[in-house]
Amino acid sequence: MTNPLDFTEKTVLVIGGSSGIGNGIAQGFRARGATVHVTGTRPDAGDYLEAEDSDLTGLTYHQLDVTDRSAVVDLPDVIGEPDVLVLSQGVVRYGRQEFAREGWDTVVDVNLNSVADCARAFHAGLADRGGSMIVVSSVAAFKSTIGTPAYAASKAGAASLVKTLGEAWARDGIRVNGIAPGLVPTKLTAVTTEHPDRREGALKSIPLRRMGTPEDMAGAALFLASPLASYMTGQTLVVDGGLTLS
Repeated sequence: MTNPLDFTEKTVLVIGGSSGIGNGIAQGFRARGATVHVTGTRPDAGDYLEAEDSDLTGLTYHQLDVTDRSAVVDLPDVIGEPDVLVLSQGVVRYGRQEFAREGWDTVVDVNLNSVADCARAFHAGLADRGGSMIVVSSVAAFKSTIGTPAYAASKAGAASLVKTLGEAWARDGIRVNGIAPGLVPTKLTAVTTEHPDRREGALKSIPLRRMGTPEDMAGAALFLASPLASYMTGQTLVVDGGLTLS
């Protein structure tokens, strides 16, 4: 019997796969046989050797600034056509920076505009291969995040984009789905996870009483990209330990 989670001979590209959740997803696919490409903002893979949330073992690294639209357009010429495209790029600006125009524009440009840019750039290739696209948003798409309005709005936009592209691209043979992580320790969430009082307060609001891991998100991504989810499109899976249940 064929293992539906075997991605041997499949090519996977994880935008933002150099660290954090994207890196966990990339390693999840690599462990199941896929050839995996990842992007990050640093000049080369060696710049991530000391990063705590990064493991580039067995991955092919490409530098990419997703706000450089010409670079995004040219990326398929460098990487080729993936069977699975995972869009895991993301930034946040704390200290009420997102209430100002500069902070707002920076966050929306990365978290939403570049998602559409990458989807557009790889549409033809995904259609050729009957591929799958997975957008990593956040539970912030579905709840208030009082200090980071651009983050919440951009993640809500990304989740909405999943619905629309899921319907629009079904005719092209492309399945589009998403993952909305809850609290996962990464550089973006360090403001909470690396402060004991904030961390304990957050854990009390999670029914499973633990933070998520990049591996938890990888499990959801593997499912969505696999034949097990062949009748799913336009859906965003909330993977948050129950955080948004109440």
